[in-house]
Amino acid sequence: MLYWLYQTTHINIFQYITVRSGIAFFISFILSMYLMPKFIRWAKSKNANQPIYSLAPQTHQAKGKTPTMGGLVIVFSALIAILFCINLTNIFALIGFGVIALFGIIGIKDDISKVVGKNNTSGLSPKSKLLMQLASALVIAYFLYSNTILNQDLYVPFYKHPVLNLGWFSVVFWTLVMVSSSNAVNLTDGLDGLATVPSALSMLTLGVFVYISGHAILSGYLLLPKISGIGEVVIIAAALIGSLVGFLWYNCYPADVFMGDSGSLSLGAFIGYMAIISKNEILLFLIGFVFVLETLSVILQVGSFKTRKKRVFLMAPIHHHFEIKGWAENKIIVRFWIMALISNIIALTALKIR
Repeated sequence: MLYWLYQTTHINIFQYITVRSGIAFFISFILSMYLMPKFIRWAKSKNANQPIYSLAPQTHQAKGKTPTMGGLVIVFSALIAILFCINLTNIFALIGFGVIALFGIIGIKDDISKVVGKNNTSGLSPKSKLLMQLASALVIAYFLYSNTILNQDLYVPFYKHPVLNLGWFSVVFWTLVMVSSSNAVNLTDGLDGLATVPSALSMLTLGVFVYISGHAILSGYLLLPKISGIGEVVIIAAALIGSLVGFLWYNCYPADVFMGDSGSLSLGAFIGYMAIISKNEILLFLIGFVFVLETLSVILQVGSFKTRKKRVFLMAPIHHHFEIKGWAENKIIVRFWIMALISNIIALTALKIR
């Protein structure tokens, strides 16, 4: 809409990605703030509550009546803002829109199954969920490979030259990046607001890289790969950050609503997508440090128990380990936010140290 206004009326201010990103942020933020209390009331009336694992820390049992699927409002608010602000002819923006929609559908299906079954185990089976994620990511990766100018070079942080050309294998690699990122955010979403702030910070950092890579002058000055057209994706990131800030108002400790898979799966997949198009797949380990930490804790726990019949942590993901050790929930959340902030600041130094 705004870009169309620029094309038809020549109101130059609407051609700028920064301007449309700011507008997208505030549209999605206002929509999220307005719709979330209405959704909470509706969810409570329908008993759309978050099922709690029986093995979860005792403090979580009191959260059994907290509404879930707040991710519906996050995604809806963002998509409205995105459609209003992006250039609808930009292929990278349209693919990003598709990433959010496809993974959002998987999350919604999983959340509805849990709510109807009144049990966390009533959702999609881990195998079915993974297969649906892999299929969606594979379609997106192949489309990205076949229909865009995105190259298949692999970059490592703090080094200005590509280290490898992945060729057709990039489709497999990009698929794994999106699925891994999606599941990592999903695993982190276990405490009030824990996944919300690191997700926003990750998209903010990646948004900087995406904007610069899409800018002919800045990308050349900072020695980043120049990829024409990807800057439009910054508007999508801004819209998601806006809806996340609005959601955090109701999701901060003690939460009035949970994100659910409908939010975490699509957010994680989109973070992975941003890393792919900005050629920061490896730097994503640092940008999403909290997500990596949570995922590694689960891998270590499962691997250790299967091979040695011993647990590494009191409970995984690692935020539950600290809960059982006696840390207050809000202390864990804020400390993880601090780690996310520091890791993203360090990641941003890769802009200049190359």
